[in-house]
Amino acid sequence: MSEVTVRRKPTIRDVAVQAGVSRSTVSRVINGGHWVSPDARVAVEEAIVATGYTANHHARSLATGRAGSMAFLLTEPQQLLFDDPTFALLLRGAAEALAQRAMTLVLLVAGTPAERESVAHFISAGHVDGVLLISSHESEPLLDQLLDSGVPIVSCGVPLGHERELSTVSVEEVASAKTMVAYLQQKGYARIGMIAGPDDTPGGRYRLVGFREELGDDFDDALVEVGDYSFESGQTAMTRLLERGVDAVFAANDRMAAGAIAAVRRAGLRVPEDVAVAGFDDSGLAATHEPAITTMRQPWEQISAQMVSVLLEAIAGAEPRSVILDTELVVRESA
Repeated sequence: MSEVTVRRKPTIRDVAVQAGVSRSTVSRVINGGHWVSPDARVAVEEAIVATGYTANHHARSLATGRAGSMAFLLTEPQQLLFDDPTFALLLRGAAEALAQRAMTLVLLVAGTPAERESVAHFISAGHVDGVLLISSHESEPLLDQLLDSGVPIVSCGVPLGHERELSTVSVEEVASAKTMVAYLQQKGYARIGMIAGPDDTPGGRYRLVGFREELGDDFDDALVEVGDYSFESGQTAMTRLLERGVDAVFAANDRMAAGAIAAVRRAGLRVPEDVAVAGFDDSGLAATHEPAITTMRQPWEQISAQMVSVLLEAIAGAEPRSVILDTELVVRESA
């Protein structure tokens, strides 16, 4: 009996390595884009032959027609779609932007391995023309699968580890954090702590960078705690910071800021008289909270609209590009 070796099916990654170009360039060639140099196109076509790559259903469907829909992809546990108001704002904005273009928005959630497998199969089968990636973690395995499938993608926030492989729409993370720290310093606060987000997310990493840079020599690593963007993690982090002595705290989102305020009150202290608390996002929670939370406002409608516009460009074959939007300091009662 002869032994049969099963060979792995070549992917866009293999073609890119063979041709000496990026995966996004291969994707543009396959999808018929016009933003590819003649030399790059020839290199990719030769690499396709050399590797034996066969375009998937998604690429073939682009050659014959569009699905007329985009995926709103959330790579988080399902409950966060309802717990975190930022996702609802982005979803509503994207749906409105697509409705104006007579296109459909398909909501996909991939927070578990089974969901990732199902979503990867659905998208690769050509049921959507492109993907609005709403949450991005550095170790997210689904993103590599989608990049290898050749589907056009635009990410909300800079996807760590894939910065040059797809289009992005983000805010000035570092500059925004520096603005908030400068405001707290101007108010006379001296021991400023931070509740940072997870380091594998752009908001978690770059807002901490801005916090550290603005404080300079006054930065104290002992006054930084890391949360997971939840109310509960904000409470836990603030309890620890209070033990070390802080007079102001900057949380990387409003939900953690609300949790921090709850911890201050539980300790018998007042906000802002004893400890000031500031957040980030202004997704609705900050304005309705008691006390109302000082925060950095993200332009949610503009983010959604830009994501849809940039993704349509990518679907048409444009090169990946980054759009960076400004935030706005909103001063309220908490700081």
